[in-house]
Amino acid sequence: MSAASLERVAVFDIGKTNAKLVVLDVATGAEIAARRMPNRVLPGPPYQHYDIDALWAFLMDALQAFAKVPGFDAISITTHGASAVLLAEDGGLALPVLDYEQEYPDEIRTAYYAIRPDFTETFSPRLAMGLNVGAQLHYQKTAFPDAFARVATILTYPQYWAFRLTGIAANEVTSLGCHTDLWRPETSDYSALVDRLGIRDRMAPVHSAFEALGSVLPHISAQTGIFGDMPVHCGIHDSNASLLPHLIRRQAPFSVVSTGTWVVSFAVGSPIVGLDPARDTLANVDAFGKPVPSARFMGGREFEMLTRDIEAPDPAEVDTVAAGVIGRSLMVLPNVAEGSGPYPGHRLQWLGAPAGAAELYAAASLYVAMMTHACLDLLHADGPIVVEGPFSGNSLYLRALASIAGRDVIVLADGAPTGTAQGAALLTGCRPPPGRDRRIAPSLDLAAYHRQWQQAVAAASPAR
Repeated sequence: MSAASLERVAVFDIGKTNAKLVVLDVATGAEIAARRMPNRVLPGPPYQHYDIDALWAFLMDALQAFAKVPGFDAISITTHGASAVLLAEDGGLALPVLDYEQEYPDEIRTAYYAIRPDFTETFSPRLAMGLNVGAQLHYQKTAFPDAFARVATILTYPQYWAFRLTGIAANEVTSLGCHTDLWRPETSDYSALVDRLGIRDRMAPVHSAFEALGSVLPHISAQTGIFGDMPVHCGIHDSNASLLPHLIRRQAPFSVVSTGTWVVSFAVGSPIVGLDPARDTLANVDAFGKPVPSARFMGGREFEMLTRDIEAPDPAEVDTVAAGVIGRSLMVLPNVAEGSGPYPGHRLQWLGAPAGAAELYAAASLYVAMMTHACLDLLHADGPIVVEGPFSGNSLYLRALASIAGRDVIVLADGAPTGTAQGAALLTGCRPPPGRDRRIAPSLDLAAYHRQWQQAVAAASPAR
């Protein structure tokens, strides 16, 4: 089926917190059907791991539910990064799919640091827990040698689900290039770590994210009612899925801030020079295989942690109290969630105490805006800032980010769809639906507040 004849695309979208299957209308990008479930982490043994069986059962049920109504013409996949899947010879799991928030013994981590490539080779910073996929593979190989010896094929996470649907094993550059330590973005090849781990012959072939790997397997067609030649596309890392529509629509330079559990900033058109691995800057690799300067922090998780004990106040009330929050220099200092972001080693501090839910919500919004700006500043980002995902609906965050950066922030107007699922749908060859930009110009006097925040962060810097 040609891209021009596609009417609806089903996207399996696995975020760190939730998973969903959505059916998107190609002409408008709108979700016309959706099912969601929590992405559960099991405690072990042998370690924290994703509940793959539950996700697969959910996918099969949702595909069956949507096979006829509304129906769909192709399947695409997007997932969070920092995950790899180890397959045995029979195609089953040789080891459970490790949760990247699993901590490793000090001796294993120290041994890994001795073999990981330099940042100048991979543009992948040294991250906590298992946020470097290479660290995961080293841990699994070291701690579970017998099970690891049974590994026949290693897949990146979106491509595992494509394999389950088609039987075709693949890897793909957006997942290989998202702080894994496994990829050289400047040469589009595996890093030296792959050979140091002795796994080059087990890495699945690299395919384009846009490629239709194959059709659904016959038993899946029979189980779900999907027609037998349903194409399944290779799949893409979620932050890069969010970036893709903007790469197609816009001219560089511009930035994209993809918000969710993670806030990931991309500086499109900026060179990958001067990146600071100690401050969680890195090069991601986009769907076309090009490196893009990037920075990240757990902004969605942090905002949730700050506001979880309150009900979301009315946005008008937040706007009303914001001036008082700014005037009193009520502010949050990093980090709310430790282990990532531009201020490593910092611990949460409040300057002042919020008087009620609206002030707390306003201070949290201003905090995430200042952290986002810190990330963009590290990337020497230029041009307008496109915000997509949950924070695109937070008006104080948008106005604060525009005012601190001194340039326009853009969100798509009229509820036009953006996000990971919409980007993944473009892998089928369809074009992004037309969208009208809504521009938020600088409007808040935040210079003194932001300067005080920067000074307080600097004063709180941990000893180096």
